[in-house]
Amino acid sequence: QVQLVESGGGLVQAGGSLRLSCAASGRTFSAYAMGWFRQAPGKEREFVAAIRWSGRSTYYADSVKGRFTISRDSAQNTVYLQMNSLKPEDTAVYYCATVYDPYGTRWRSRAEYDYWGQGTQVTVSS
Repeated sequence: QVQLVESGGGLVQAGGSLRLSCAASGRTFSAYAMGWFRQAPGKEREFVAAIRWSGRSTYYADSVKGRFTISRDSAQNTVYLQMNSLKPEDTAVYYCATVYDPYGTRWRSRAEYDYWGQGTQVTVSS
């Protein structure tokens, strides 16, 4: 059974940094992509970043490009989201998710992801 467990959320001032972790278990992830999404109150869940398990390809939403970095440790089956220069509009529950994506064509669509973590709250104060 696939399990994704996020950690690392919290309260931080604007301009600060946080690193989120997503520990994955229950399958071999070599042909998968891992994504981070976020959902603010009253808004739809939106794509933040994704990485193919090979680590050779990463993708970012325009709103976080240059501030956030996604990475993975294949030995630990863990994906990270380093968030720098945080803004109040980054406040949301952050979720990691996994999608079978051998050709790098499915990472963009939220609907394609089949397993999700429980989420971790990130709050950025102004």
